[in-house]
Amino acid sequence: MKPFAYAKAVDAATAITLRSQFATARFLGGGTNLVDLVRQGIERPDALVDVTGLPNDRIDELADGGLSVGAAVRNTAVAKHRLVRGRYPALAQAIVSGASGQIRNMATVGGNLMQRTRCDYFYDMAANCNKRHPGSGCDAIDGFNRMHAILGTSERCIAAHPSDMCVALTALDATIHVEGTRGERSIPFDAFYHLPGDTPHIETVLQPDELITSVQIPPLGFANNSIYRKVRDRSSYAFALVSVAAAIAITDGTITAVRLALGGVAAKPWRAHVAERALLGNAATPETFRRAAEAELASARAASHNGFKIELATRTITGVLRELTEPGDAR
Repeated sequence: MKPFAYAKAVDAATAITLRSQFATARFLGGGTNLVDLVRQGIERPDALVDVTGLPNDRIDELADGGLSVGAAVRNTAVAKHRLVRGRYPALAQAIVSGASGQIRNMATVGGNLMQRTRCDYFYDMAANCNKRHPGSGCDAIDGFNRMHAILGTSERCIAAHPSDMCVALTALDATIHVEGTRGERSIPFDAFYHLPGDTPHIETVLQPDELITSVQIPPLGFANNSIYRKVRDRSSYAFALVSVAAAIAITDGTITAVRLALGGVAAKPWRAHVAERALLGNAATPETFRRAAEAELASARAASHNGFKIELATRTITGVLRELTEPGDAR
């Protein structure tokens, strides 16, 4: 392991200043992903700036009915919060499905946003991986790629994003608030992550001197009718083959509002804009749901071992929307 310095920040300004003093510093929250990456030599920071002591550990109700969730809030605290469970059940469900209780007790909201892919080739230091070494190639493309992405891929990377929580936050139109040496800014959740393109090693729009301070969830009145469904190989401690976060509003049998995002299928939490447009204003029927799902997956590009994800995602979207609109029939 490469030696590194360690410093504990007491506020955001100090954390940003400390990080700027090192060429390859990283902010340290719960460490549930970063520490593993450092141990394996994938991440080689010259300093870790501990931000767990920052006063960003609150969940506050906003005047408009939305929520502000501090970046230092532990995942467990989000999942069990009364307002999260009541107004955004898909978010609570996503977090609970994401990891063991011990990991949720340690992991922070900001750290969850910054976790990196669990692609086996990314973790295998003997493999070629453009995320670790740009220009080296992607062994997953011709390798065993059953867990890999089918949407938004490129010739340089087909890794999938691992987070469950981020899928729900994408569907809920959340906004990420950051602070840096140039001041504060807000980033729509769907615009935070990059698709791989020619630069798969550049994963987010976050600048090196910027720190995530909070996530704001807007007051979506229909988000109380939301769910998160995760399809995986086993019921615990497994990453998603496909996951779906959805919220929907129906008036007189017609879809008047809908939010939909997918996990396990792209390098970022995938907002299903095509499906949303196909659903809005149409009858809430299984046929409508299926057509919308097929439209979203029309651009999917399967690798040698993950073609099943296209139909699996289609069926999961359809099933989730049926569960939200026909609870007695869809289970």
